[in-house]
Amino acid sequence: MKTSPRSPRLPRTALVIAALALCGTLAGCGLSIPTDPDGTLDAVTGSELRVGTSPDGDLVEVRDGEPSGSIVELVDEFADSIRAETDWTVASEETLVTMLEAGDLDLIAGGITADTPWVERAGVSRGYPGIEGADGREIVMLVPLGENAFLSTLETFLDEEVGR
Repeated sequence: MKTSPRSPRLPRTALVIAALALCGTLAGCGLSIPTDPDGTLDAVTGSELRVGTSPDGDLVEVRDGEPSGSIVELVDEFADSIRAETDWTVASEETLVTMLEAGDLDLIAGGITADTPWVERAGVSRGYPGIEGADGREIVMLVPLGENAFLSTLETFLDEEVGR
């Protein structure tokens, strides 16, 4: 009878101890998912939410430089939920996306649909067809690229307010 050499194996207990040690080490790193590399959620919570918008029917109307409409009300409610004051900027979408990339805005909200061409330059929320005034369009909002904790908080709010 031929015997084969046994491969060295760690006992099961040692593997469990190693896995627990790894988990403890990672937990000590302060990692939380999702994260904001630039700290958008932390920066706007209890402070100022800088929002860009463009006129779009009943979603966003602008009179004397002041936006109003269902999107504006929705974003103001989101800001209230994170104890922030909104500071609105009205401009073209291209100007707003450039401002978002430069760090001059935290959020873009308006008549932007799920077919937006800005997906390579901004983080895009899930689409929400239930926003009043959207006329069946699936409306999205834009955030700075990579700011996933902020995006997740926004989407959680939108899920509760307007559904999916």
